[in-house]
Amino acid sequence: MPIIDVQVHVYERDHPGRPWLGKLHGPPEVTGDDMVKAMDAVGVDGAIIVSIYAMYRFDASYALSVRRAHPTRFALVKPVDTRDPGVEEAIADWAKTDGAVGIRIMMNDDVPKDPADPGVGRVLAAAGRAGLPVNLLCWGRLDQVAGLAARHPGTRLVIDHLGLQQPFEPPVPAEPFAALPQLLALAEHDNVAVKISGAGTLSHQGYPYPDIWDPLARIYDAFGFDRCMWGTDWTRATAFLTYAQGVDAFRLTDRLNETERAALMGGTVEKIYGWAPGKR
Repeated sequence: MPIIDVQVHVYERDHPGRPWLGKLHGPPEVTGDDMVKAMDAVGVDGAIIVSIYAMYRFDASYALSVRRAHPTRFALVKPVDTRDPGVEEAIADWAKTDGAVGIRIMMNDDVPKDPADPGVGRVLAAAGRAGLPVNLLCWGRLDQVAGLAARHPGTRLVIDHLGLQQPFEPPVPAEPFAALPQLLALAEHDNVAVKISGAGTLSHQGYPYPDIWDPLARIYDAFGFDRCMWGTDWTRATAFLTYAQGVDAFRLTDRLNETERAALMGGTVEKIYGWAPGKR
């Protein structure tokens, strides 16, 4: 079974041709070639590039260029604007794009908290029609996700980063898994899956993160390994760990058997996103 990282970011240095609109913690740039080199060094076969909102907002052009350069290594997810009156057409067009496997909603303060919000509803309905999973950055908004899952049972929702607030730099929050019960409650909705991404940044003990495994086991028990997907959230996690540590903590742990590891680190990504490394 190939190893697939469910969330990585790539970006160029800030330049006039593709200027940054913000900044994310990490190196000055991580190009597609840099990402492939890092993956090759630790045996990761492929990854889902989530076009980076911090720098590029809703413009996925750099991620698309990386996909064109490495079509068998990467698939693509892009953020969409729930306030855009043309968002349904934009999603339909994205679904026809080579390598596109999902969209993302950044549930920031400009996204209403009402599960019945018409803008979010249009996005979820359009994604459902297109067969695209909707990735949700939704820390502090898990109760809203329950309402969205119930209103749109035909749309696959994917919770980013365990649905928990993850730090960009030390220190780790005193109670990093405080909101875990709210995440576990979402398991009753069959259309909700979870990215086990960036988990090492929630550890107070460092690599190989012995204090995260019991909370993660509760997530696996609630959702099953057919709805859980491993990922590093590279490069946001660079202040806490190396890429190799983000991979090896899961590849080498004795808290997963081989069947569980194969599902978590690749098989479930293939099923939910309909993509595997080597597939153009």
